[in-house]
Formats: sequence, C-alpha cells, structure tokens
Amino acid sequence: MSSPSAPTRQRAKWALPTAWILLGVVALVSLGLGSVQISPAEIIAVLTGSNDSASLSTILWDVRLPRVLLALLVGASIAVSGALLQTVMGNPLADPGLTGVTSGAAALVLVILLAAPSYSSMIPFAAFAGGAIAATIVYALAWRREGIKPLNIILAGVAVNALAGAFIAFLSLRYSDRLPAAIQWMNGSLAAKGMNSVWMILPYTIIGLLISLLCIRSANIMRLGDDVARNLGEGVNLTRIMLSLVAVFLAAIAVAAVGIIGFVGLVVPHIARMIVGSNHAVLIPMSIAVGALLVLVSDTMGRTIFSPTEIPAGIIMAAIGAPYFLYLMRRQGI
Repeated sequence: MSSPSAPTRQRAKWALPTAWILLGVVALVSLGLGSVQISPAEIIAVLTGSNDSASLSTILWDVRLPRVLLALLVGASIAVSGALLQTVMGNPLADPGLTGVTSGAAALVLVILLAAPSYSSMIPFAAFAGGAIAATIVYALAWRREGIKPLNIILAGVAVNALAGAFIAFLSLRYSDRLPAAIQWMNGSLAAKGMNSVWMILPYTIIGLLISLLCIRSANIMRLGDDVARNLGEGVNLTRIMLSLVAVFLAAIAVAAVGIIGFVGLVVPHIARMIVGSNHAVLIPMSIAVGALLVLVSDTMGRTIFSPTEIPAGIIMAAIGAPYFLYLMRRQGI
C-alpha cells in the first residue's frame, strides 16, 4: 500500500487541528447569531453558569445549542458516510443522496411520521432499514461480472431515487392532512429541534463514527481496487458489505433526525482529500470536521440571511452541492 506523500503528511499535521479549531469558533459564532445577538463572552458565561439571565439561558439551552449540536452530528455522519461509499463503490460521485440511500431511509421514516406517528421511537430503525434496502437495490442493479462501474451506480441511484420519490409522493397524497407536520423534515430543516432530537441520535452517531474509525485499514485497502485487496488477503465482498452497512447506518441516523440534506456526502470527502489526501486515517477525521462545519454554516446562513424567513439547511446545501456535482460529472467525463 502506498504511503501518503511527505507534503500531504505535513498538511495533515496542521490541517486537522486547524479544522477542529475553526469548527469550534464557527459554533460559538452560530450560537450568538439570531434575532437576539449574544456576544461570545455572554455565551460562555451562560453555558458555564456564571450568568443566570433567564432569557439568555432559554435562547441558548433550549433553542440554539440543540440546533448547533444537531448540525455537528448530522454533518459528521453524512460526510463520513459519503467518504466510505466513495471508497466502497470506487466512484468519486457516490453519495448517500445520489445512490438512493437517503431517499430510501426517508421513505420508511415518512411511513411512521404520516401513517403511524405513535411509533416515533422506531424512526432510527426505520431509517436504517430503508437505507439498507436502497443500497442493496443499487448494488444489485449496478453489479456486473467485471465489477461495479461508476456510471452504473449513478444510473441505479437515479432509479432508486425515482422509486422512493414515487412512494413518498403517494404517502404525501394519502396522508395530506398530516403532511404539514413533515414538510420541514422533508426539506432537511433543523428548525424547532430540541435536545430530545440530539439525545435521540447522539449514541447512534458516536457508535457509527467509532466503527468507521475501526474500519480505516479495510477502507485503505479497498481504495486500491478489488484485485490488490484480494492479493493482500482482504475478503473483498465481506469488506464491501461491512463498510456499506456502516455508511448506510450513518446516513440513516442523519435522515432520522433532520430529514434529507443532500450533497454533504459528495462535497465533503473531496474537500478533505484535497487537504489531507486519501489515507482514511486522516480522511475520516477531516471529513467529520468539514462535514460538521459545512452543515453548521448552511443552517446558520438559512436562519439568519433571510430572517425572519428561514431557509432549511437542505435547500442551502442543494444550492451549493448541485453545481459542484455537475462540475465533478464533467471532470469524470460522465
């Protein structure tokens, strides 16, 4: 296995700490922005308990902090999911949204939100099941004897997205009287999310990210190609399934919490690779930081730029990610 170049290793030494410091600064700024401006000193005072202002405590603890934490968890999960899918599928255009994983997860979550709201505790499991079904269909459609071709994955993803979209449209028509409650979720909005949403996905996100870190060696071997991986003693099919399940799990948890936020899993791994290279030992931590940062910035922009009108983070990300996707397609010659 080729080792990363010296310049790449040098960049990783300063880029990773810089990304995490920047993430902390942006999180602090985001907590202060809104209809009520709060200075960093006031934020720290309220969060540490040295300022007992009831109004500021309510704004920070009940409104802004849960939203910031949720953006960090969701962004990290989707970004790592995209990085693993791109490695497993050998396709730089792979992403939970473009491969149908997100829409498959969303379809089953909507079944609960619209048809069986009393079973809301099952939403994370429904999201994982829907994402796993979608990923299985994509693999089945894209697989050929000579392996998986990048174009086949995109075409299979289009088919799965269309199928899931049709099912979502059916649910929307069938339960139109309950649809308003799910509209924000369908657009990838973090609005009106409390700490209950954070606690719902926190343990799953931690588990998924820890497992992804344990998969670094296998992911590094898989990026060398199936033939090289087999020669190195890797069980290619089993490893592909394992990494895919981790990627689906992370994407599904994000969908369960805030709905569909597209293109994070596509854009972030490319940014991370440009900075630290393709070694997953640094690629995954960098993807976590950049993914969390990107979703946090998108959500902060959506709730402040057009205030008092709020634009869901999913719409902001679509505006950023769609042009980038077209650029990648052109660069890949698809």
